[in-house]
Amino acid sequence: MGVQDAFPRGEGSALVLTEYSSAVLNNGLGRWAIALAAARRASNGDKLVARSWALAELVESAARLEEWDVGAEALRQLTERTQASGTSWALGTEARARALLSQGPEADRLYRTAVEQLSECRMNAHLARAHLVYGEWLRRENRRVDARDQLRRAHDLFVHMGAAAFAERARNELLATGETVRKRTPDTALDLTPQESLIASLARDGKTNQEIGAELFISPRTVEWHLRKVFAKLAIGSRRELRDTPLDAGATAAYT
Repeated sequence: MGVQDAFPRGEGSALVLTEYSSAVLNNGLGRWAIALAAARRASNGDKLVARSWALAELVESAARLEEWDVGAEALRQLTERTQASGTSWALGTEARARALLSQGPEADRLYRTAVEQLSECRMNAHLARAHLVYGEWLRRENRRVDARDQLRRAHDLFVHMGAAAFAERARNELLATGETVRKRTPDTALDLTPQESLIASLARDGKTNQEIGAELFISPRTVEWHLRKVFAKLAIGSRRELRDTPLDAGATAAYT
């Protein structure tokens, strides 16, 4: 059953979204051929915004498979829609797709544009993917320090939102740069006791052990003891890292 055949029966929307989801998942897992086939099927219908989403997936999978003609045609169709929209999300998505088909300084410029544009909207999943593909490109260019920065950002965002496949892909890329990454889950911060969570929150706000102790009626030594447990559970080693660690729904990874 094709997408076009499904529309007269009222099944087109569900089928397109299913194929689009498959394309996203398999791009995350690095199963490029499966992702390309799913993205092609999802982009066959012309009645859903998911078609535009699928075109971006088609560009990525085509680029990975070096199907340059397929990628170029998908980019052409995507650009018609993104330029008409003009939003930060649309322009960032276009820049990311265009970068995947580019080389050298032009690719670098486009990846930066994608990150900048997607940073201005609330589509964190797309921002994380921009950091990811930029980091992958930087690693292939032997710019390991720059690659690690982008890949860390991607990994932390994916972990925070629970996107396991993409988080693992970012983690593997970080490992390829020579960096050790401890696996994390979005529930890590939930392992903290109420007392540890409170002390961690106060420490994140910049309060000293003495100030925290005075507020909670405990000794600075007890505060320090709790913070050591917090650092161990979150796999971090300093207050600076604690400031960058979400305590409400997840935690960043530990990098060495």
